Amino acid sequence: MSDIKNEPLYQQIKNNIIEQIQSGKLRVGDRVPSEKELTEEFHVSQITTKNALAGLAEEGIVERIKGKGTFVCESKLTKSISHSKTSKGIIALILPSMKTKIEQEFVNYIEKYVSKNGYHLIIKITRESQFEEADAIEMYRKMNIEGMIIFPTEKASYNEAVLRLTLDKYPMVLIDRYMKNISTYSVTSENDVGTSDAISYLLTKGHEKIGLISPIFTNTVTEERAAGFENAFLKRGTTIDKNLWLTLNFNDISRSKTPTYIKEFLVSKPEITAVFTMNVELARYTYLAITSIKKETLRDIELLSFDPPGLAGVSFIKQDIDECSKKTVDLLVEQIEGIYNPQRIFVPVQVIVNEEEPL
Repeated sequence: MSDIKNEPLYQQIKNNIIEQIQSGKLRVGDRVPSEKELTEEFHVSQITTKNALAGLAEEGIVERIKGKGTFVCESKLTKSISHSKTSKGIIALILPSMKTKIEQEFVNYIEKYVSKNGYHLIIKITRESQFEEADAIEMYRKMNIEGMIIFPTEKASYNEAVLRLTLDKYPMVLIDRYMKNISTYSVTSENDVGTSDAISYLLTKGHEKIGLISPIFTNTVTEERAAGFENAFLKRGTTIDKNLWLTLNFNDISRSKTPTYIKEFLVSKPEITAVFTMNVELARYTYLAITSIKKETLRDIELLSFDPPGLAGVSFIKQDIDECSKKTVDLLVEQIEGIYNPQRIFVPVQVIVNEEEPL
C-alpha cells in the first residue's frame, strides 16, 4: 500500500470524496463541498481543491454546474457501489394514510435519509386503524427489522403495542405526535408556537372574532395547536370566544357533508371574520364553504391553515418536513447503534402569508 503522505494533496482530496461516495455519505445528485469549503477543511490552496474537483469531473464521477456547484453523478463508480453494497438492514415506517401532500413529503424525505444511512425502508399504511397499527408492529418485530418510525393514529389513547415498544426499549421514534409523561423518542413540529404566531397575525390585522375548525382534540397535535390559539389571545389580552370553535368527530369528516356543515356553522356565527383550520383537509372544506357564502352574501372570511392547502391567497403554517425527517432517522440510527437516550425534539415552523412572504 502506498503511503498517503506521498500522494499529491489534490489526490488526497479526490480520494476523500470518493470514499464518501463509496460509504454512502454522498449519493448521486448530492452536492459536493465547494472549492472554498474544501480549502477550509483541508487547509490547502484553492488551486489544489480546484484541481481535485476538476480531476473528479474528468473521470465522470462528479458534474460541475456553473453557478450551482459540483454534484455526484451516475458513473461506473456509483453503479458498482449500488451492485456491491449490502444494506445494513430494514427500517419500517408505519403511518395512518398517504392522502395529503404533507404525508407524501414525509415518506419521500424519510426514505431519503434512511437510504443515506445505508438501510432499506418498508412502509405500512394503517388507514387510521389501531388494530392495523398493532398488527404492523407485531409483524415487523417478528421480521427482526432494525427499527420503526411510527406516525400514531388519530385516536384518544396510544396503542398498547406502541407502549410495549417503549417499555422494551425497542429502536423506535414517534413522528408528528408524542406520548405525554412517557419517556420515548419523538420528533414533532412546534405546533403551539406556530399556531400562536398565526393567530397573532390575524389579531394584528384587526380580526377579533376568529373561528376554529378542528377534529376533536384526541392527541398532542390538536391539543398543542388549540393551546397556541388560546395563547395568542392571552398574550394580546383579548377575550377568546370558544363558541366560535367547531370540533368534528373523525367519522363525520367527509367531502360529501363537511363543507355544508361548516357553511351552516359560519352562517350561524355572522361575527366571525377569520377562520383557522387545523389541517389541510378541513382547510379545503372550509374554503368551499366560505366561497359559497361569499357568492350568496358578499361576506368575506379570511382563511388560515396549518400546512399549505394549495389554495390561492390562503395563508398557512409551513412545517420543515425535511428537518423533521432527518432528525427522526438520526434518532432511530442512534438507537440501532446502541445508544438509548430518549428525547423529544420540536422543529420550528413558519407562517407564510398569502403563500409569498414568511413572517
